[in-house]
Amino acid sequence: MLIGDILLAQNLVTPEDIKIALHRQKENGGRLGENLVALGALTQEQLDRAVYEAPRAPKTIEDTGIPSSNLLRILFKLIYVNSLETSSEMSAAIKLPLGVVNRLIQEAGDRKFLESLGNVDNSTFSETRYVMTETGKRYAIESLEQNQYVGPAPVSLNAYQARINQQKITNERVSQDKIEDSFKNLIIAEDFVRRLGPGINAGKSILLYGPPGNGKTTVAEKVADIFANVIYIPYCFEVDGQIIKVFDPAIHKPRFGAFSMEKMKNAGLRREEFDGRWVPCERPVVITGGELTLEMLDLSFNAHAKYYEAPLHVKASNGTFIIDDFGRQLVSPEDLLNRWIVPLESRIDYLKLHTGKSFSLPFDELVIFSTNLSPDDLMDPAFLRRIPYKLETVGPTREQYFEIFKMVGASRGLEITADIMEIVIEELQVNNSFDLACYQPKFIVEQIIAACKYQGSDPYISKELVVDALKNLYTSSAKGAGKTSAKGLNKSDLPKSAVAVV
Repeated sequence: MLIGDILLAQNLVTPEDIKIALHRQKENGGRLGENLVALGALTQEQLDRAVYEAPRAPKTIEDTGIPSSNLLRILFKLIYVNSLETSSEMSAAIKLPLGVVNRLIQEAGDRKFLESLGNVDNSTFSETRYVMTETGKRYAIESLEQNQYVGPAPVSLNAYQARINQQKITNERVSQDKIEDSFKNLIIAEDFVRRLGPGINAGKSILLYGPPGNGKTTVAEKVADIFANVIYIPYCFEVDGQIIKVFDPAIHKPRFGAFSMEKMKNAGLRREEFDGRWVPCERPVVITGGELTLEMLDLSFNAHAKYYEAPLHVKASNGTFIIDDFGRQLVSPEDLLNRWIVPLESRIDYLKLHTGKSFSLPFDELVIFSTNLSPDDLMDPAFLRRIPYKLETVGPTREQYFEIFKMVGASRGLEITADIMEIVIEELQVNNSFDLACYQPKFIVEQIIAACKYQGSDPYISKELVVDALKNLYTSSAKGAGKTSAKGLNKSDLPKSAVAVV
C-alpha cells in the first residue's frame, strides 16, 4: 500500500493528478507526496494528515508486534500452499515489507528450512529463488495442523485496539447540509431530520420505531451511507497466539487506489510504504434482521481450521450496526439487550477465547435499533435510558402521500393525478380502514407496471389497475379490521425502500 493509494482512497487527489506527479517525480526526484504538493494537487497539511492516519509499515520483526516464530509459521504455510519462490512473492502474500521478510528467510535458512536455487531475472531486477527442504515441508505441515489460517500476517491486539480508538466514528463530523442533502429525495418531516442529526454526530445508539412501511430501514441505511472517512481494517489480529479474522469482503468495501505496488516498483520510483496488513475501507455497515442470534455476537471458533472469525459487531467497528425488525430475532430482546448493556454504556466489549483467555476491544459503532413493535414492550426503562436518541416514524399526511405518489409515478413514466389519489384514498381508508403508509405508492406503481407488462402495453394508469394493485396490498380477512396498516401485512414483505423516491 503506497501513498498514492492512500490519497486516492481518501479522495484527496485524482488518478490524473497521480500521473502528472509521477512524471514530475521522474524528472525531479523526491517523494510522490512532495510532488503532489508542489503541483498544488493537495496541501502539505492534507498530506501530513493522510500519512499520520495510515498505519506505517514495520521496519523490523519486533515492529510487527507478532513473535517471529508465529510469523515464520504463517510464512511457511503461504510458501507451501501457494508454491512461493522469491522474497517479493512472499512479501506480497504475507503483506510485510521485504526487509522483514528477508529477515524471516534468513532465520529459515539458519534452521535449514529453505535453500537457495540461484537467481531469477525479472524485467528490472534479479531475485533469489528459494525452495523448502524436507525439514521445511515438515515444519509447514506441522504449522497447518496447528491452524489452517493461510493469509496476511496478523496485527497485534494492542495495535488493533489503538486503531479502533484512533478512527472513532465520532471523529467524523457530519454537517447539517450533508445530512439534509442525503435525505433530499425522501418525503420526510423536517423535525425528524433535525433531531436525527445530533444522534448521528454523537455516535450513540438510536431507536427508530413506528408502524411498518414508513421508512425505518431506509432511514437507517441512509444514515450508514452518510459517513465518508476512510478507515483501516486488519485482515486479522492475534491474541495469545490465536488468529482472529476481521476483514470480510461481504461487509468491508476496500478503497484501494488505481496504482499498485507492482506498477510503482516497475517504474523504479521512490516508494513510501504503509502497512499492508491493514485494508483502507469505507466505514462498514452491518445489517441484521430476524436471523440474529447471541452466538453471532461472540467469537466463532472453527474447530477444523483452528482459528476464529470475529463477531458481527467487531466487523462493524468504526461503522454502523443496524438491528432491523428488532424484537423478531431468534434471540429474545431481553437477552440481546443484556449482552450489549455494558458495551453501550462503557464503550468496551469483552470477548473470550475457547482457551478461557479474555480480552477487550473498544466498542465504537453507531448502533441503530429499528422496530415496528412498542419499545415499552421490548425494553425496560433502564435500557431505554441507554438509548439517548428515540425517533418515531409515522405515516404520511395526505399531502405527503400525494407527493410521494407523484414522484414515484414520475420515475416510472406514470402521471399520478388528484383523481387517482382519491381512488386510492377511498379504497384504503373509506372502504377498508387502512392507514396511509409511505411504502404504498411504490407498491402500487410496481403492481401497475407489472400489469401493463402482462397486457403487452406501455405503462398507463387507470382506476381498474389501481384497484387491482390495492387488492394485492391486503388480504380479504383484513378488510374493515380497523385503523392499522399492519393488519393483513407481513413485515418481511414490505419494500425496504419504503419512502425512497426511486
